[in-house]
Amino acid sequence: MKKTGVLMTVLLGVATGVWAQSTGEAGAALTQDNATLLQLIKTGGWCMWPLGILSFMMGVFVIQNFISLRPKTLLHTEMMPDLLEMMMQKKTCDALIYCREHPSMFTNTFGAGLERVLDGVDDFDKVDESVKEASVEQVSRLMKPIDYLSIIGATAPMVGLLGTVSGMIKAFQTMGTQGMGKPELLAANIGEALITTATGLIIAIPAMFFFFGFKKGFGKTLATLGRNLGYLFDALETGKRPAAYIDLEALKKMQKG
Repeated sequence: MKKTGVLMTVLLGVATGVWAQSTGEAGAALTQDNATLLQLIKTGGWCMWPLGILSFMMGVFVIQNFISLRPKTLLHTEMMPDLLEMMMQKKTCDALIYCREHPSMFTNTFGAGLERVLDGVDDFDKVDESVKEASVEQVSRLMKPIDYLSIIGATAPMVGLLGTVSGMIKAFQTMGTQGMGKPELLAANIGEALITTATGLIIAIPAMFFFFGFKKGFGKTLATLGRNLGYLFDALETGKRPAAYIDLEALKKMQKG
């Protein structure tokens, strides 16, 4: 998390510098046939600063979620065979040490249940409650970057709308003081209003897309986590390998037997 905070600070600093260079002359872009992106950004006025910061923050959170929410990173399914063997042999202490040596959402949640077993709790309903409490803690931590995307998706259009109102106020002020004799000045104010709205939507649409995508993927990962934890505690309680981890040949032998 510290590395992520440093990365965000650097990117926000870069964003501020870029958008600071983009401010200045406004309105000339709309009077040209081939206005550049930089000129359009300048036309957006002061509102492009917070919109620029929001866009960089969105990029940071998208990258962070792609890295931290990978099922391989969260579930570590390659650990299941070793942990299943430990559970069938009632080696709860060894399993807890293994979990603490390999911290992740899966091992932290599973380790919370093992701690209750080592404390002498025989009721697996109470162990399940401990696992659920640990999972809530892990989920709340991992959901924060996802929720930030939702906040950006809701905030960006509002900031763009604020820029729209600002541009329209300037347009009416121009009409009141200089009349309609200089349409290029009026066009600059209207351009500020339209560009900020469009920019806000351009930021909000992908932010909400990634928000729902990450949320759905994370929900699927949580379902798989619950299933895997169920397999492990069933193996601990019964001393038998779950059927899902018995290969086809062994199942055929069991059928014949």
